[in-house]
Amino acid sequence: MHQKTLRKASEIGGIGLHTGKDVRIVLHPAPTDHGIVFRIHSGGGTTDVPAKAEYVTRTRLGTCLGRNDVQVCTVEHLLAALVGMEIDNVLVEVRGGEIPVMDGSSQPFVSRIRHAGIRIQPAPRRFLRVVKPLVIEENGVSAALLPSAEPIYGCLIDFDHPAVGQQELKITLTPESFNAEVATARTFGFEEDIQVLRRQGYALGAGLQNAIGLSRDGCVLNPEGLRFPDEFVRHKVLDAIGDLALAGLPLLGEYRGVKSGHTFNHKLVQALLAHPAFWEVVQFAEYPKAEAV
Repeated sequence: MHQKTLRKASEIGGIGLHTGKDVRIVLHPAPTDHGIVFRIHSGGGTTDVPAKAEYVTRTRLGTCLGRNDVQVCTVEHLLAALVGMEIDNVLVEVRGGEIPVMDGSSQPFVSRIRHAGIRIQPAPRRFLRVVKPLVIEENGVSAALLPSAEPIYGCLIDFDHPAVGQQELKITLTPESFNAEVATARTFGFEEDIQVLRRQGYALGAGLQNAIGLSRDGCVLNPEGLRFPDEFVRHKVLDAIGDLALAGLPLLGEYRGVKSGHTFNHKLVQALLAHPAFWEVVQFAEYPKAEAV
């Protein structure tokens, strides 16, 4: 019912997935109605960038936010952890231009949030409530937001790889379900793509310590194997939670993604925010129990 922030600051360091450089962030407590804001250190100064769709600068292989030629990349796993743990207000101090990839999942961020502690604030939570169905489709890819009394996230993926194939998952988002179902699911990549991406300046920090590797002959390259038989779709749900956080408020509605990724999820958020007739901002005690579609 109430907004939440951290009890104390928490510092997190690691490697950037795409830059391959050492990067560092600090999660700071923030006041009510502050939202999630990234404070990026660059050129001897700082630039504050709210976690909102209007500040998205790139969505290829991850989501970047920026303004005034300063940006922070690969924000989705951290955003998913904050949303999944119901953290409304936090200032994310960034040094290095990218969020550390950690093990390729949201779990390390969840652990740091728990270590910092969660403080309940004296203000009601606000939600962006979906009131009319919104669907976008293109070339067999679709993403939808539907009215629902609960935040629900569902994904279907279909990859031509024996270890992946077609997988589907839907969860009702709570801190408990987030931690049990998707927080530990890692990002993944295909062996044949890695050299191409590196020549283009991406995935310079990628390795089996922070991603699931898939070989040309259909094998999972990680010696420890998968954390779930369907870890791939679980990670897509995790990504969707992070991508839709850029609506600016916790979503009260059902997300359905079919073969969707960062770019298409961003298009969905843009479409939603561009049409106010499809949503309203409500406080916890205000919204009625809507019928799911």
